[in-house]
Amino acid sequence: SARKQPRALPGGGDLGPNVIVFDPSTPGIQARLDQVFRQQESAQFGTGRYALLFKPGTYNGLNAQLGFYTSIAGLGLSPDDTTINGDVTVDAGWFNGNATQNFWRSAENLALVPVNGTNRWAVAQAAPFRRMHVRGGLNLAPNGYGWASGGYIADSRIEGQVGPYSQQQWYTRDSAIGGWLNGVWNMVFSGVQGAPAQSFPNPPYTTLDTTPVSREKPFLYLQGSEYRVFLPEKRTNARGVTWGNGTPRGTSLPLSQFYVARPGVSAATLNQALEQGLHLLITPGIYRLDQPIRVNRANTVVLGLGYATLIPDNGATAVRVADVDGVRLAGFLVDAGPVNSATLVEVGPQGSSRDHSANPTTVQDVFVRIGGAGAGKATTSMVINSRHTIIDHTWVWRADHGEGVGWETNRADYGVVVNGDDVLATGLFVEHFNKYDVQWFGQRGRTIFFQNEKAYDAPNQAAVQNGSVKGYAAYRVGDAVTSHEGWGLGSYCYYNVDPSIVQHHGFAAPVRSGVRFHNLLVVSLGGNGQYERVINDTGSPTSGTSTVPSTVVSFP
Repeated sequence: SARKQPRALPGGGDLGPNVIVFDPSTPGIQARLDQVFRQQESAQFGTGRYALLFKPGTYNGLNAQLGFYTSIAGLGLSPDDTTINGDVTVDAGWFNGNATQNFWRSAENLALVPVNGTNRWAVAQAAPFRRMHVRGGLNLAPNGYGWASGGYIADSRIEGQVGPYSQQQWYTRDSAIGGWLNGVWNMVFSGVQGAPAQSFPNPPYTTLDTTPVSREKPFLYLQGSEYRVFLPEKRTNARGVTWGNGTPRGTSLPLSQFYVARPGVSAATLNQALEQGLHLLITPGIYRLDQPIRVNRANTVVLGLGYATLIPDNGATAVRVADVDGVRLAGFLVDAGPVNSATLVEVGPQGSSRDHSANPTTVQDVFVRIGGAGAGKATTSMVINSRHTIIDHTWVWRADHGEGVGWETNRADYGVVVNGDDVLATGLFVEHFNKYDVQWFGQRGRTIFFQNEKAYDAPNQAAVQNGSVKGYAAYRVGDAVTSHEGWGLGSYCYYNVDPSIVQHHGFAAPVRSGVRFHNLLVVSLGGNGQYERVINDTGSPTSGTSTVPSTVVSFP
């Protein structure tokens, strides 16, 4: 007998218990925010996931403190539709004033009027600040100005000054700011009105007038009482915010065209929804996958809320995208499973060659973690095969602390591998891989801002020996590449198991006129390991125990 077709899955529906929606008349908003914060403040590897959504209107006297895996967002079409007379705060009291582990939290699509004139946003990696309007200043340091290692701002207007203070590095894209106070090692701006002038290495500002190509992240909003997802349009040579002058440019989809996924759903059901022509809205929680989520249709949206987390079992890949136009992957975390996966996220199959310049695939706030929440392994975390893909803010992290951490325990040789041509990365954070953190084999690739730490836990020099070369570069451009460009790239070493390890260079590339780098740095943290050079055989060694960058302004 003919196989019965599975019953069609419905679109739309309830966003589930971990999406908490407020309107200005909701009683007890502050108490509910405080309750979530108490639960999430130090739950770095916990299972709680929350999205705090605010309907359009004005909210008075709130201080939304954000802990781990917590996203806050307005539900208007513009940030100015949802105003909080108060603050959205990230600080580091839970970690004795050290903000370097304030990962996995986000703020989007809100206007803030900070109580004392300045909002504190002391975050580290994987903590985007998107589409925000701060009617005042923004302080990126923790109370007490302890260590901080962030961060990312896009499509935001900060009317006052941004004060990074102790922040080691930061990338700001397509925004408008009232001023920028200082820089520690690597501050990069593209398409930012009010950005400081190019001055690397002193102060360490890398400033591009525009961003070559950008397309803002999809976002959930309310039209009347109906949830919709807005899809901002692509911009070329972008500068400044996308909102503020009437309706933003782009298209919109009703929630009825999305399968609203809740924790416990199977990969087979997610794939059935995609085959049916639905998009995916993945609500906060943990999702175990025994097969990849397969995105085969052009223009498909896969949008996670509240750091929805995908864990592949049995060595599966978590997400596989076909070589099609206009896919949007956004807002989720992929956590490697205990059985080694060859790859975790793949955009396009091997050998992809179609031209997607008119309608690229975007990978935005898609984060990858190997270990930390438990043993995990993956040979390569993220592979980009499709041409013209835009990686807009990712943190790909082989964990250096937490559970299931060790040189072989959470083995992961490669972070990001780019095989496709014409790929652009804006805000690339890749850290601690056993071999190369980034390998770029495609032609005409471009990276604006790169942050890296080499693996802390290498047991000895032999463990990182790369043929005759000491150590694997953080960022390697393939030997056959004839055209590549990078701006504002930094690599740090902290070999705390064997501080005598020597890393020959942070960057490796063929010496050709078409392969160009601007504003590179390497730094040894307190002398735990040393770099002999910055790129290839160029640049001064880092010296002694002084945590002072060695820089190369232009290569070749």
